[in-house]
Formats: sequence, C-alpha cells, structure tokens
Amino acid sequence: MRRRREWIIVASVAAATAVLLYFLPLFHVVPLDQARQRSEGTAIDPVALVDRFWAERWTSSAARAVDAVDLMTAVQQDRKSARRTHSRSVGVGGAYYYLVAGTGRVTSVEKDSVRLSLRDGQPQMEVALETGNIFGNAVRDGTGLWNVNDFPNSQDFNALSSELNHRIEQQVVPALRKEATVGAKVRFVGCAEIMDEETDLHPLRIVPFIVEAP
Repeated sequence: MRRRREWIIVASVAAATAVLLYFLPLFHVVPLDQARQRSEGTAIDPVALVDRFWAERWTSSAARAVDAVDLMTAVQQDRKSARRTHSRSVGVGGAYYYLVAGTGRVTSVEKDSVRLSLRDGQPQMEVALETGNIFGNAVRDGTGLWNVNDFPNSQDFNALSSELNHRIEQQVVPALRKEATVGAKVRFVGCAEIMDEETDLHPLRIVPFIVEAP
C-alpha cells in the first residue's frame, strides 16, 4: 500500500512537470533561417545613423556645446572643476570628453592640425583642430548621442565611430584646409578626447565635425 502511494505521488509530480514544461518550455527550437532573420532585424546601420547625425549636427550638438573661451578659462582656473562642469565620461575612469564650439583666428597650419587663437595675443587661448587621419571615439562619445547599451554588439558601436571619422575625413577636413590660411577666421564645433591632461589640454585638441568661415 505504501509503495503504491509513493508511485502515485511520483506519477503526479511527473505529470505536473510535463504540463508545466509544455506551456513554459525551457527553450524554443526555430529554423536557422528564422533565427538569422531575427538577428538581422536587430542590426544597426552605422551609415544611416551618421546620415541622420550629419543632417542634424547644428540642432543636435552645436546648441549643447560649451563655448571654447569659457572652457579654456575654466580649465586654466581649475581643471577638476572644468571637468565636473563641462565634460562627459564613458564608463569609469579613463578618458573624458568635451563637446566644444567657438571661433578663432588661424595662427598656423601644421601637418595634421590647424591652430586657432580664440583671443588674439593670448597663446594660452589656442586650440588645435585635427586635420590628419581621424582615429578614436571622440565624436561618437563626446556628443553623448549614442549609448553602447542601445547596440546589439560592440562591432556595430565601433563601426559607428569608424563611419563618423570617415565622414569627417571626407567632408570636414578638406573644407577646413581650404579655409585655413593664417589670419583667417574659422568657426567650429567638435569634440576633444582628454586622456592625458598635460598633452591634450595644451593646446586643446579638437576633432571638428562642423567648420565654416563666419
């Protein structure tokens, strides 16, 4: 009698487990083509994202940029305070970024940069606009428009940075070099990546994504 009761209990538990797994399976088996379509459906097109950013640069970024003179003044007074007030960071520690806009007069044209004086006769108020090959994530991370958590994988996030840098090399750098004659005025919006304050702040090195003659 006791053994019979034990069998009844075991059978009841097994039956209940089977019903639960039927309605709440541990996994789903789907065809390979269907799985591939689901994966492709979540892919992000870096070119399309950059196209949209390029069309909205003035409204999406320029209006939020800190004035270059205000930033340099703050940096000279207190680097830590300037960082807290005007920068953004991605992750913990490491590099931080400034989104900055201003107008300066060209003081020199170098191999990979154009130097601008934000205030005539004040060398400490110079910035350098990058004009060589653009690397890194200054614009992607400095604008603060994209979050790595919104991307299905790190490759897409890195591809976005590569596409931004490529667009700058193809469209912004040539325009800057065309305008960059000593004495000319240039208006700019761009991002600075600060990894070493001793070298990256003197002068402030900026990757521009907008340049024009005022």
